[in-house]
Amino acid sequence: MKRNIVIAVVTAAALVGGGTATALAVAGDDDDSTSVTRTDDDRDDRGEERSDDRDGDDDGAVRAAAPGDVTAAEAITAALKHTPGTAVSAELDDGSWEVDVLAEGDTWHTVRIAPDSGKVLGAQKDDEDDAAEVPAALKGASVTAEDAAKAAAAKGTVVSVDLDDDGGDKGWEAETRASGGDARDWNVDPKTASVTPDRDDD
Repeated sequence: MKRNIVIAVVTAAALVGGGTATALAVAGDDDDSTSVTRTDDDRDDRGEERSDDRDGDDDGAVRAAAPGDVTAAEAITAALKHTPGTAVSAELDDGSWEVDVLAEGDTWHTVRIAPDSGKVLGAQKDDEDDAAEVPAALKGASVTAEDAAKAAAAKGTVVSVDLDDDGGDKGWEAETRASGGDARDWNVDPKTASVTPDRDDD
């Protein structure tokens, strides 16, 4: 009789609290009956903790996609050591640096560099037909792609450097990311390495 009363009291208390409860009565003597109660609130708390842990994993995935220890300038240096020539662009793409090099014989090569170690992951020859435009764009220039990357690094983490050989404003373009993730575009003077905001970057 007392066991039934305990179960009824626990169930009523759970309903009054707005949740549900599971009651377990251990039968023995009526005087020794005990009950164990677990409310939905306990399960919710554990669910919230698991959700928070998953959120932390997502943050880790975002951090893993960010630039590693190898800077754009270092990636360019490593690419040119592997494939001598003129570096025309460098971009952090799909988890590696991709550096475009105009090598001897006006042949184009793309060299992939690991962002965490600086090792060459691979290289391939590309079919491009605008090789003549590169010397024209760099005529009288003293600033290399590596120099441009170093100069732009004062504005944030450089994620790309590219030679702009179109129009009258020939020179280097760089994209940086701030610690908060904001992207900015910059122009790097091919003669002085001075860095100015890109007029087209709104």
